Amino acid sequence: MSQPSNWPLPPQGVRFHVPEVILRRYESNPLCHDLYPLRFGFYPHASGHSMQREQHDDYLLIYCIDGAARLSTPTQHYQVQKGDLAILPKGTTHRYQADHHDPWTIFWVHFEGRLAAEFLDNLGTPANSNIVHLGVLPSLVAYFEALLAVQKTGFSDRIFIHAAQQLRQLLSYLAVQMPAVKARQFPGMNLDHIHALMLQRLHGQLELNELAASVNLSRFYFAKKYKQLTGHSPIEQFIHLKMEHACYLLDVSDRQISAIARELGYEDPYYFSRLFRKVIGLSPREYQRVRYR
Repeated sequence: MSQPSNWPLPPQGVRFHVPEVILRRYESNPLCHDLYPLRFGFYPHASGHSMQREQHDDYLLIYCIDGAARLSTPTQHYQVQKGDLAILPKGTTHRYQADHHDPWTIFWVHFEGRLAAEFLDNLGTPANSNIVHLGVLPSLVAYFEALLAVQKTGFSDRIFIHAAQQLRQLLSYLAVQMPAVKARQFPGMNLDHIHALMLQRLHGQLELNELAASVNLSRFYFAKKYKQLTGHSPIEQFIHLKMEHACYLLDVSDRQISAIARELGYEDPYYFSRLFRKVIGLSPREYQRVRYR
């Protein structure tokens, strides 16, 4: 198990080791053996902080919310800045050192589990990069702070199961953020703007050409990059948003399916029903029946 640094901890700092007895329970408990924290902490203004690991035998995330540091692996050298997330999978030889003039402030967590590698793969980060430029995300800070909070609750099994779920939420949240992070690499690919336009037009039609024109990109480039970033086409996303809203309307009203179809821009209720079944897995009428069970 990789050990954290022996950096002198200030009063505001946190360094927490999950007790060995809890780790043994993690490994055998079906509620959390897939993913669980080993050690985690918060280092504010970490002047003099450094670490070198030739043998790194767990998984490590370091989230820099202020300051800077240098990070090196056998193949890459990075200048870590405010808002950067360092991802160090098991087996990654590495060293890092806080900047002398502007030392980093970091949240960090070492973790393990039967699906730890799969949770990292789900982030969709490039295999040859250990840094993601996230920016300082208040929600991510909150997830780290929630993880840190378990250190003050006693060594209860239920509390540590909760800690494992907090880590799962943290990594799942990161995966949701990654398409927008990747989109910053492509001029014009503002996913927030694109999805806002889709939501504005839920009650009508929206062509691929119009979506591409809204971000000043060619139809071909826009469609290709959007699918690379999100895993599906822009029109698929638009249809999914429509069907999501259709579920809401079916949940909160007793309106006829044909009326809901027209509200979402479909004059043919049978076509609407086919799309609904394709996306949701049930017909609108079947969805209504399930709602009343």
